[in-house]
Amino acid sequence: MSLSIVKSMRPGGVVQIAPRGEIDVDTAYEVREAIAEVLAKGRPSRIELNMRLVTFIDSVGISAMVAGFQTCEVSGVKLVVTEPSRFVHRQLWVTGLLGLFGAPEPWFADDTPEVLPGA
Repeated sequence: MSLSIVKSMRPGGVVQIAPRGEIDVDTAYEVREAIAEVLAKGRPSRIELNMRLVTFIDSVGISAMVAGFQTCEVSGVKLVVTEPSRFVHRQLWVTGLLGLFGAPEPWFADDTPEVLPGA
């Protein structure tokens, strides 16, 4: 499977980078490049790496995320992970890196608020 990455501006000078697919030895460089490209264009208040649509990540992908975190740190920009898929959340937890990326809760496709009868 391939990887696609969408970048978008959010309110408050936040840039969201949203990869979709698998981040592995063949595609991890794309995540690093996306972060570097955002930083080359300016200094956002924060970069949010939205990992909701990432179906797989290996150690090379995790390494790319850490490299991106370090690049942002040197630039004075905070990098956080938002809405990690359950797989990504598990990988970050197992590697002890969940806290580094803001300790996000896993995103579940069926996480919709329950509507109570008569509400």
